Amino acid sequence: MNIDIKVNNLNKIYPGKVPTHALRGISFEITEGEFVAIMGKSGSGKSTMLHQLGLLDSPTEGEIIIDDVNVSKLSDREKTIFRLQRLGYVFQEYALIFELTALENVLLPAFALNGSRQSHEERAIEILDKVGLKERVNHRPNELSGGEQQRVAIARALINNPKILFADEPTANLDTNSSIEVLELFKILNKELGQTIVLVTHEPDDRKYVDRVLWFKDGLLERIENNSLESGSIQS
Repeated sequence: MNIDIKVNNLNKIYPGKVPTHALRGISFEITEGEFVAIMGKSGSGKSTMLHQLGLLDSPTEGEIIIDDVNVSKLSDREKTIFRLQRLGYVFQEYALIFELTALENVLLPAFALNGSRQSHEERAIEILDKVGLKERVNHRPNELSGGEQQRVAIARALINNPKILFADEPTANLDTNSSIEVLELFKILNKELGQTIVLVTHEPDDRKYVDRVLWFKDGLLERIENNSLESGSIQS
């Protein structure tokens, strides 16, 4: 299978009077079409790792190869273009613009790329339909539930047909039923569309939705839990 993400000896040190070593020599691979969770206690380095993978921050040492591109060597401008064309993001706080409709929020990343407004709108409506919001395209965020707002955010993340979808604690602000709906949606996107998904979560129950769990502890990759094996074995 093709490798979507390859991380080699990644280190991240935040400077200061007492430097913080957030990541300590992390290495792993994620194959095309995998649904992977990064888990661990607060301060384990999981969100820092996601920020490196999503090109929202730069490592102190090591390299990240995404879709056969060594993104560690890209300029800031090249990283911006790469993010727009190949990566999608879903955040904990939805990050929607409340003055805009669901459709307009989804369209925002598409306007940064070439293409006609009509083609972008057609795709946005198609994706909103896929996430179960076909009848809500003209509603503003304050007219939507928390779960619906997060589904708008997922649709926005998919508008440019990303190679990889990153989700940072996407259910943290949702009730139990809405959380299940969002995770089931991720599972559908992964299984039916083959979408590669990397999810950061602290909820133990979320493990049942993913293929593998990368367990982080004190900036280290402590172990890998492979859920696709019948034995549910743990790999070191």
